[in-house]
Amino acid sequence: MVVGDVSTGTEVAVVGAGPGGYVAAIRAGQLGLDVTLVEKDAYGGTCLNYGCIPSKAMITATDVAHSAGNAEEMGVYADPEVDVGEMVAWKDEVVEQLTGGVEQLCKANGVNLIEGRAEFAGNDKLRVVHGGDGQGSETITYEHCIVATGSKPIEVPGFEFDGEHVLNSRQALAMDDYPESMVVVGAGYIGMEISTVLAKLGVDVTVVEMLDEALVGYEDDLARPVTQHAEELGIDFEFGLAADSWAESGDGIVVTAADEDGETTDFETDKVLVAVGRQPVTDTLNLDAVGLEPNEDGRIETDDQARTDVENVFAIGDVAPGPMLAHKASKEGEVAAEVIAGEPAALDYQAVPAAVFTDPEIATVGLTADAAEAQGFEPAVGKFPFSASGRALTTGEGEGFVRVVADEDSGFILGAQIVGPEASELIAELALAIELGATLEDVAATIHTHPTLAEAVKEASEHALGHAIHTLNR
Repeated sequence: MVVGDVSTGTEVAVVGAGPGGYVAAIRAGQLGLDVTLVEKDAYGGTCLNYGCIPSKAMITATDVAHSAGNAEEMGVYADPEVDVGEMVAWKDEVVEQLTGGVEQLCKANGVNLIEGRAEFAGNDKLRVVHGGDGQGSETITYEHCIVATGSKPIEVPGFEFDGEHVLNSRQALAMDDYPESMVVVGAGYIGMEISTVLAKLGVDVTVVEMLDEALVGYEDDLARPVTQHAEELGIDFEFGLAADSWAESGDGIVVTAADEDGETTDFETDKVLVAVGRQPVTDTLNLDAVGLEPNEDGRIETDDQARTDVENVFAIGDVAPGPMLAHKASKEGEVAAEVIAGEPAALDYQAVPAAVFTDPEIATVGLTADAAEAQGFEPAVGKFPFSASGRALTTGEGEGFVRVVADEDSGFILGAQIVGPEASELIAELALAIELGATLEDVAATIHTHPTLAEAVKEASEHALGHAIHTLNR
């Protein structure tokens, strides 16, 4: 069927249905606004379809197999057989369930869903091009627009993604038959998470990183346990090398990397995954038509209400400044919707947690001790090792620690860093503590269930106060 050009109007047009866009649309619908959500690919965006959820499903599945096969000290002897095809099918079912839920929630909140690629066509107007030959386009006039187009993987010159030899993270997570070997370019959180999955599936993994360490941006004592455990899994790290070129060779490929002096090293492998970061998607929006221009980082500048330099246009998520985190995007979406509805909303980035789902996990929120000192605080630091946690030891994961950073004078909690089991879950208590302006005394006075990993948060707070029970005090 050929759909001709049509024109419709809406109070709020949202471009992009990822965790920023669909949350903004639902919140705007809850506030009684007429909302149109435009998505060119899949509801739920990269996070639900190709990133956060698929990767965590694969991490969980491979953890189950790895743990079962490495529990001899608990008296468990097993040699799990992994059917990668069935594992990927299960992952896809999880994704399908969640993305279907997004569509249902949008419709239940009165959001009008349109499939197509949207671009600005002047002030207060979008042109939506529908996919497929002869499907035509339509024009949407809006009172307010929220841009939530997300990001895409960065390509290294000479390593254009072909889905066969050179993969991005989306393509790597979609494989239903894993190769015997893979070179992973980039030791950031995406490269490290997928490398761990591959290693636990028995893939021979070599990580090539141009810097001198993995997980740059995280403190050394957080990144070190992850790198050490990755090496124990058999992952080979080649630091100080930049991916230079690749070529087919026999049944596989050869990846060539060069150091800062230009000396090259070849790596024979089956495939190469390039995971060197992501870049915002703004090139499809025709921003000139609405008078916007990305900054030098490719982002659209916004204020503390997610509003751009154009009064009725907002930008959220990966296209806006700040860390590329799904939960940050969702919060910005909520705030943008509430501002449009006339609510007194504003963004506060004081307590934005971040997590790396490696083995062990890393999670952070707020300030490090060094950052606190740089901002004029006298930091009080408390630390509790999981090796002293009864619950951690009963899970067989006694590695890592919880560290709490507070202001020495007031006791207000300023930040926290965790490396160890369930770090991504444990950080929520400390994010809430920062958000509520809680002190070390508040957390220490809170009765925590025994035996749980969360007791480590309480003990770390007590350690900062000088009266931890289950570790030596400072």
